[in-house]
Amino acid sequence: MIRRLQDMIVDEKTVFVRLDCNVPLDGTRVRNTNRLQGALPTIQWLLEKNAKIILASHLGRPHGQEDLSLSLEPVAHALAELLDQEIVLADNCIGDGVELLIKGLRPKQILMLENLRFHPEEEDCNAAFASKLSRFSSVYVLDAFGAAHRKHASTYALASLYEQRCMGMLVAKEVDMMDQLLSPTHPFVAMLGGSKVADKIGSIEALLKRADCLLIGGAMAHAFHAAQGQSPAGPAARSDIDCARKILQVARARGTDIVTPIDMVDGFDIGPQTVALFQKRLDIAKLIFWNGPLGFFEKKPYDAGTQAIASFLSGRDNTIVGGGDTVAAVEGFDFKNLSTGGGAILEYLEHGSLPCIDVLKLHARERDNLKND
Repeated sequence: MIRRLQDMIVDEKTVFVRLDCNVPLDGTRVRNTNRLQGALPTIQWLLEKNAKIILASHLGRPHGQEDLSLSLEPVAHALAELLDQEIVLADNCIGDGVELLIKGLRPKQILMLENLRFHPEEEDCNAAFASKLSRFSSVYVLDAFGAAHRKHASTYALASLYEQRCMGMLVAKEVDMMDQLLSPTHPFVAMLGGSKVADKIGSIEALLKRADCLLIGGAMAHAFHAAQGQSPAGPAARSDIDCARKILQVARARGTDIVTPIDMVDGFDIGPQTVALFQKRLDIAKLIFWNGPLGFFEKKPYDAGTQAIASFLSGRDNTIVGGGDTVAAVEGFDFKNLSTGGGAILEYLEHGSLPCIDVLKLHARERDNLKND
């Protein structure tokens, strides 16, 4: 059993919230606030419950060194604007100065710690580092789905130090979406894009067990065309072709349809005939999962296929969109089920859970205490 935020009593308690604020920056400005907006419900609920709030996240890859270009200052500023609430940014995530700030927190106040990855111990999942992070807080909230597949100190080792630990609202929403994919309603259509087949083979094999149809777009279509004995419209690595061939064999054995493009634009986008073909398959689906843009969407005119499919699916409640590039590609369209996870989605599909979510499960003693409350 994993508790959710709404199960917790946090009034005047100090709550450590691990967010995923790994957002794109333009210098000192957050370029896209989607992930920050996803964190708002958890923070707002804690504010309403008079909690003292510590926010923590990583940003980028500073390789265990302080890198001011990857400071969380722009994130703290953007979050403060979204919440219309003051946020104090600490100059570190551990140390005497940080501990003084935490001790001085009052209910409804927010402290954001500086980038966790400025310390190599974070990615090393160092227990002593996790212990320092846990000081002076009594509740742990994991609301970083996009980082929940990585056993780092703040996402994995830290959670086990708290008896009071739970999923935040964003992670709970993500888990509910992923569980729909694990036990789907049918017809279930998965639409996959991007470039590398080999990088997704585990999740594709997991989808083959559940999906009625796989639609293949993006550069990975070249590997499937080659594996089918067709002339690909673009280059494909031997490893991707071998993986595509294996996937086609499994699909045939399971009776799962795999639909590849019937026309492409310069090898960089699906063409209008393929758009129509995909739309026909998507229109009869009761559940749709979309991971990976269907073309080189960053450059016109090769965004046309992805945009046409996004427009076709916009507003539908039965569509789950996942992956950073995919979410960026559908920006401006009405998608209610957008996942903030990238690699986390694929690992969840492959394994049925994620290690940093599993560590939140209550021990038997805790379950008994909860029942007796």
